[in-house]
Amino acid sequence: MLNFFDAFFRALGSLYTNGNLFYKFVLSLISVFVAHHVLYTIIGIFFTRKFKAAKNFHKYAILIPARNESTVIGNLIDSIHYQDYPQDMLTVFVIADNCTDNTAEIARQKGAICYERHNDKERTKGFALRYLFEQIEKDYGIASFEGYFIFDADNLLNKDYISRMNDSFDSGLKIVTSYRNTKNFDENWIASTYAIHWLRSIRLNHRARSVLRLATNIQGTGFLFANELVRDGWRYTSLTEDRAFTADAVAHGYQISYNDAAMFYDEQPTSLRVALRQRIRWSKGHLLAFKETGWALFKNIFVGNCYKDKSKKEKITASRIIEGIRCRWASFDTLSQLIPRDLIRLFLWLGVVVILQSCYCYSHGISNELLEASTATIPLPIHSVFKGINVAPGYSAMLYMLLISFAVSIISRIYFHIANMAYAVYVFIAEHKKIIKMPLSKKVLYTLTWFIFDAIGRWTLYAALFMKVEWKPIPHTSKLTIQDIDRDIKHNISNSIVEHK
Repeated sequence: MLNFFDAFFRALGSLYTNGNLFYKFVLSLISVFVAHHVLYTIIGIFFTRKFKAAKNFHKYAILIPARNESTVIGNLIDSIHYQDYPQDMLTVFVIADNCTDNTAEIARQKGAICYERHNDKERTKGFALRYLFEQIEKDYGIASFEGYFIFDADNLLNKDYISRMNDSFDSGLKIVTSYRNTKNFDENWIASTYAIHWLRSIRLNHRARSVLRLATNIQGTGFLFANELVRDGWRYTSLTEDRAFTADAVAHGYQISYNDAAMFYDEQPTSLRVALRQRIRWSKGHLLAFKETGWALFKNIFVGNCYKDKSKKEKITASRIIEGIRCRWASFDTLSQLIPRDLIRLFLWLGVVVILQSCYCYSHGISNELLEASTATIPLPIHSVFKGINVAPGYSAMLYMLLISFAVSIISRIYFHIANMAYAVYVFIAEHKKIIKMPLSKKVLYTLTWFIFDAIGRWTLYAALFMKVEWKPIPHTSKLTIQDIDRDIKHNISNSIVEHK
């Protein structure tokens, strides 16, 4: 038996040199694949797309999927009625999905058209939207409305929200997302991690892609799209319908823009159990969206819009060439976000660094040269701790290298999360006029706990690969109204002006 293990470990160890080259090649390829995100970050610091005031008022349907949302649904509909946009151009639809409370009754009392659905086997938000579009087509016709907004029941809209989104729509855009703020930012550290994440997304993703006329990503709620996208109904019923909608729209050649002036508010989870459940669902949906649309996006990079009818010959013009380049780049860019990079890195690390390198040490021992290469990813002061470790070939060298590999991985991850806190500081500075007022002590606490959001995302992605995930509702309890938030923001701005003086 000992001879078998000796031969087995030596055989694996002999693969390490080539395996390590492959590992470095794939990591370099991933780095190249996302290198352009650095440029987006820089652009997002300084620029966002601006829109001229609309010349026309467009007719919109506002869709609200709701499951047992009696606490918050009324406040959202009130904020819609509070809009400075012509109310006769807006129709509010609520789909009370498998509700056991009086959500439907409240929605109707507030003037919404409410449909009720009872199908506990098809439980995702996407199924609720599919049913709602079926009813709209039957009773009104999809084409009766020029565009469709989608909101979650806990959202609240700034008074000029629809007017600002109408500016974008009137410019000819087909899909637009908006500024997602948080109404319970300061409730606890869990809610704050979500709030910082959404604001980071604005700065790192939405602003630059909008300026460059590419495609940013839809994030669940607070977005508008033209009726042509649902001409045949709503097709996105997976765990994360927003990712599926984004990927499919980009694959079909659509821009997805962002309006920084259109702000709405969202309620974030405050329970760690609920947050973990939601994040696992997000991660599973991410993997499903990559599986469903990744190939189409990849093809688009080389052939342009792969869904376009190539039998129709069109005149080649400068504008068509530019649009072809834009479509290819947007597909590449969206694919770079969809590819589960953390999973690829994990499996490569386990296979090459943990297994093959440890077996290599079984045959060759641990040398300074190997340690230099193995600890290159950690800060220099800590890097020096591993100097001078020399272990002869055998099981001890194998065990030492296993421990070193895990130690280096943990140290690198801690270093990354500490550096990542800079995003929280950046958000608090850049968005200080738009977020609700909170004491400095809370901002410090939330900066220190912010890293947990990304850490949870990494581990839930690993778990989602093996778990069967079901959609479950997120409870919403905030009774804040848009008028409450308006007063708080105005007070925040007023205090900032006084302090500046």
